[in-house]
Amino acid sequence: MDVAGVDIGFGFTKATNGKDFALFKSVLGEAADIQFRLPIVKSENSPCMHVEIDGQAYFVGDFAEQHSDTRQFTLDQEKLLTEFCRVLTITAVSNLFNGYAHVNIVTGLPVGFYREYNKRLATMLKGQHEITLHKCDGSSEDRRINIPNLRIIPQPLGSIFNLLMNEYGKITNRELVKQKIGVIDIGFRTTDFCIFQGLQYIQRGSSTSDTGISESFRVIAKKLHEENNVNIELYRLYNAIQTGFIKIRGKEYNISKLRDAAFEHSANVIAADIARLWADDWDIDLIIISGGGSMELAKYLQPQISGNVMPIEPKIDARLNNVQGYLKYARYLWANLESPAKSTE
Repeated sequence: MDVAGVDIGFGFTKATNGKDFALFKSVLGEAADIQFRLPIVKSENSPCMHVEIDGQAYFVGDFAEQHSDTRQFTLDQEKLLTEFCRVLTITAVSNLFNGYAHVNIVTGLPVGFYREYNKRLATMLKGQHEITLHKCDGSSEDRRINIPNLRIIPQPLGSIFNLLMNEYGKITNRELVKQKIGVIDIGFRTTDFCIFQGLQYIQRGSSTSDTGISESFRVIAKKLHEENNVNIELYRLYNAIQTGFIKIRGKEYNISKLRDAAFEHSANVIAADIARLWADDWDIDLIIISGGGSMELAKYLQPQISGNVMPIEPKIDARLNNVQGYLKYARYLWANLESPAKSTE
C-alpha cells in the first residue's frame, strides 16, 4: 500500500509520494490535436499533462495554458470541488505511481469550507479511478488509481505536521508539541488562520478570509487592461509578478511598484484580520506564515504581526509546506500499511 499527500489549491495543484513531486497550475483545458513537435525538446521526465478521465480528454496546467483554445480556471470553491478536484487529483497521483496503484491519501480543505465540503470531497475521491496518460512521444498508457482510505484535514495543519514530524511520520519536534501555534496560510484565493495546541486543533481563532494573493493579481490585471485593453488571465501573471516586468505586444512594462503596493495592501488586510481573530489568543507561542502567497506577502506582513514569528527560509518553496505535511501525516496514520522500504528509518 502506498501513501501520498495531495493539495488542490486555486492557484496550484501539489502532490508527493516522498520520492517525486507533481506541481502544476490548477488549470484545465480542452484537448487539442498538436500536429507537430520538435524532437529536440526532451520531456521524458516531465509530468504527463494530457489525460483522459471518464471518456473526457483534458490538457492540464501549463499544457492547457499553452495549447488549449478553451481554458478553465476558477476562484469559486463549489466549482473547484465539482469540476476540478477529481481531475486534478487523479492527474497528480497518476504521475507519481505506475500501473495499478493502491494509494491512501491525506488532503485538505480551507478552514472555512471544511465542514461544508469534506464529506462530498471524500465521496468524490475514494474508490477506483481509471486514467489514460497521453505522452509527448505519441504513446498512451492506461493507469488505475485505487484510493481505499482518504483523510481530509483543515489545510494549515499540513504546515504544522511538516514541522512536527520527520519524513517517516514520526513526531520528532517534542518542544513544538507543547506550544500553542498559530498558522497563517496564505493561498491564491484565500488565507487560512489556524491555532494548534498540544496536538489539538483549536476551533476558536481558526477561520478563512477571502484575501489571498489573487486580489493583488486582480489589481495588476485591471491596471494593465486599462492601459492596453488586454484581458490577462490571473494565472498568466506569475512570471511577471516574480520579475516585476511584463511584455505586452512587444512593449515591456515595469509593474514592480504596482505589485508592491498591491501586496502591501493585501498584507494590511490580513494583519487586521489577525488582530481581530486572535485578540484573545495573546498566549500564542509561535506564529508560522505559510502557503504559496507567503513568498510574496511575508515581508509586508511580518512587521505588522505582534509575537514570535518563525522566519521564512528563502530557499524553501512555501507552496509545498502543506502537501509535505500531508504526506508525513499519511505515513503516521498508515505506517503499518505502507511499503516496508518507505516506512523504515
